[in-house]
Amino acid sequence: MVEKDELDILRTATVPAPRAEARATALRAAVESFDAKNTSTGAQESAAPLRLTERARKLWRDMMQHKLLATPALATLVALPIAGYAAFTLMDGNPFGFERKGEDFAESSGKGAALSPVQKPAEVAVERRDQLPPPSPERMKNDADQAAGEVAQMPAASEAETIAGGRSEAARGAMADQLSSAPAAPRAVLNNPTRLSRQAAKQSGPMPAPAPADILLQPEANRDRVEEFKTNPVHSTAEDPVSTFSIDVDTASYSFARRSLKEGVLPQADTVRVEEMINYFPYDWKGPHSAETPFNTDVSVMPSPWNQNTKLMHVAIKGYDVQPAEQPKANLVFLLDVSGSMNEPDKLPLLQSAFRLLVNKLRPDDTVSIVTYAGDAGTVLEPTKASERERILQAIDTLAPGGSTAGEAGIREAYRLAQKSFVKDGVNRVMLATDGDFNVGQTDDQDLKRIIEEKRRSGVFLSVFGFGRGNLNDTMMQAIAQNGNGTAAYIDTLQEAEKVLVEDASSTLFPIAKDVKIQVEFNPAKVSEYRLIGYETRALAREDFNNDRVDAGEIGSGHSVTAIYEITPKGSGGEMIDSLRYGEASTSNGGVANADEYAFVKIRYKAPDGDVSKLITTPVTSANEAPSFDAASADQRFSVAVAAFGQKLRGADQTADMGWERITEIATAARGTDPFGYRSEFLSLVRLAAALDTGGR
Repeated sequence: MVEKDELDILRTATVPAPRAEARATALRAAVESFDAKNTSTGAQESAAPLRLTERARKLWRDMMQHKLLATPALATLVALPIAGYAAFTLMDGNPFGFERKGEDFAESSGKGAALSPVQKPAEVAVERRDQLPPPSPERMKNDADQAAGEVAQMPAASEAETIAGGRSEAARGAMADQLSSAPAAPRAVLNNPTRLSRQAAKQSGPMPAPAPADILLQPEANRDRVEEFKTNPVHSTAEDPVSTFSIDVDTASYSFARRSLKEGVLPQADTVRVEEMINYFPYDWKGPHSAETPFNTDVSVMPSPWNQNTKLMHVAIKGYDVQPAEQPKANLVFLLDVSGSMNEPDKLPLLQSAFRLLVNKLRPDDTVSIVTYAGDAGTVLEPTKASERERILQAIDTLAPGGSTAGEAGIREAYRLAQKSFVKDGVNRVMLATDGDFNVGQTDDQDLKRIIEEKRRSGVFLSVFGFGRGNLNDTMMQAIAQNGNGTAAYIDTLQEAEKVLVEDASSTLFPIAKDVKIQVEFNPAKVSEYRLIGYETRALAREDFNNDRVDAGEIGSGHSVTAIYEITPKGSGGEMIDSLRYGEASTSNGGVANADEYAFVKIRYKAPDGDVSKLITTPVTSANEAPSFDAASADQRFSVAVAAFGQKLRGADQTADMGWERITEIATAARGTDPFGYRSEFLSLVRLAAALDTGGR
């Protein structure tokens, strides 16, 4: 007997009758799938299906977000074709309106039937699909006309309304009002604009239709501009014994990194400038006894806590602390960014609160002017004595954001006012507060730098204060601060504003020296290699040190400045660079002059109103050496812990084997007196970084 092929068996087999329970199970699964896709409002916060007119609004809003219709004229030209296209798209995507919710479905069916408690809208839609008559041509035309009419009536965003990313001022203001009146959202929601807006909608009820250019429901892209730079390399003393750089007392990098860590993100490496982190903290370095010597230099050598074969050369500078009775009169011009991009809680509102603190710190004879800039620059307050405090505060309180960012015009107007009320033998300073988003006039960083270089010759100093995230132009702020006898700080909280503008007001406002440069020559007989920790963006050519035309940093009253070198002693075995095949450089007498010195430190500076520099020198010998790391002072050890922290955040090779725990251990032991809690906060940041570091920085 011949066996039948399996296919033959299947062809001749009788098809079994369908089972009622199997059919019911399949139908139920299909209905549940349909329901989950089209009517879900579960925990994932899926958006409810949109009605026809709502879809028209969404289509128009999407086009406005991409600036396809950024001007009223263009919107007028294309309104009707777009309305037709919108109607076609919407009707094609949902010809019979089955995605409407239950009550809408019942109404559109013309039967007014109520849903039973156990029926879902999707089930009713499936059951009645065959019972519905096809929509009439008149109804389809009416729906299309209604959508086209609503689209055509929506105002297009004007050029003045269109700001960073196409966001309108009206939309931002409306959304801000809605959110401010809503109950507080959880912390997890506050970090997500999309969830925040939905949470507000749930808690405060239905919200009005959004304005056409409203994009607050979309997470904003981070457009911060940060200068990229490479970490300082190791130098061979035999080949390159001289290191030259400009002093830096900026603190912006530390507060910017702090904000990132508190938001649960490790800071981008290029936002970490180690010298700014070190110099964020006040240190009790020994200062000079009189204003005739503007600062004192203290150099020490100690073992490195991250490499047993290297040592650290610690250079500490302390500026003369001008006493209140000696403080000169101040002529201050507040140059405040009120452009549309400043319409965020951590921008203009925080700026206003910060400058109120500063005004309350000023003496009656000091002078304040206020210049604002948006689409163009304007003078809000002519030079006014600080004794008229209420008038100054009122001018600050009435500031409102709007328009583009004509930063160049604002800078020119601010310097004009500073010159108008210039105080001889006093403090003349422009204080620029911005997120750095210049987009009208000169917007190139190099062009702005040239303008600032030109203005600094007038004797007017510059302070730059950055606000906000997502649109911060840190590159521009650093460029103009470093080239305008200026300093830069980043203000992320009112507490930081108090530190910068109140606690550190003397060092912020009153310069005691400008164009301060450091040059260190290392002795090849004692030091094989060296590297400067930080100051990458402040490097100078060797010949710049003696050139008084080259700009450098300033030191304010009571400022403390710290620079740290990692050095490799000769013969320690920690060299990273191979020795020269044909020998090392030597003096003609067969030896090396001053052979007992590690290095020779030179500092050049000018008086705030001077044009000719003066020189201070300090030899570094074994007398400056501490026998152990623990024998160094608490301030020295704490500054080294901060230096290690900054290098870890940058992913530096030298600190790769040093754990976060060791940094915490050093900083805890060296915390010392901490009246404002800065060092305690630093310890919390180290713990946050350790928890967030999954990549082994």
